[in-house]
Amino acid sequence: MRRALSPVPIAVICVLVALVALLAYGLIQNEPDRGVDRALARGERADAPELSLPELGGSRTIKLSGYRGRVVVLNFWASWCEPCRDESPVLERWHQRIQDRGGTVVGVDMLDVTGDAQDFISEYKLTYPMLKDKDGHGLETYGVVQYPETFVIDRQGRIAAVQRGPVDERFMRSQVEPLL
Repeated sequence: MRRALSPVPIAVICVLVALVALLAYGLIQNEPDRGVDRALARGERADAPELSLPELGGSRTIKLSGYRGRVVVLNFWASWCEPCRDESPVLERWHQRIQDRGGTVVGVDMLDVTGDAQDFISEYKLTYPMLKDKDGHGLETYGVVQYPETFVIDRQGRIAAVQRGPVDERFMRSQVEPLL
């Protein structure tokens, strides 16, 4: 005579199947939007999504669209990020080079402790505008998945280049300099 499965193992199997399905759904839904990367690969420039965030340590809200007409190096970073520390001197040097030529670096501190971010800015003597993204809006809007990530935005407000990871002199010379 065959023995039927008891309800407990059946329930455990159902719960496990449901958890695996939920995990798969979450991974699919949280896949970053790489439309910008695909557009750049085709030689096209997508419009930069609007970003409106508070100034780090200030009271103003700054809109990315307020920089229209300037070349913007939009850098997403966090104070605890080692590669962010490595690239900060490069970004500051380039901000000094491009600010009189119609360009700027704009930093976006992501999901960070404000005091730690301000200490980071002081340590590296950063002078470019800094925004605070305490809710992760930039993660969602720009599809940021790691720190640092940098988007170069042309004077018309279109994304001209993306660097997923730290920028260096070569990237800045090849992707920013020609837009100035």
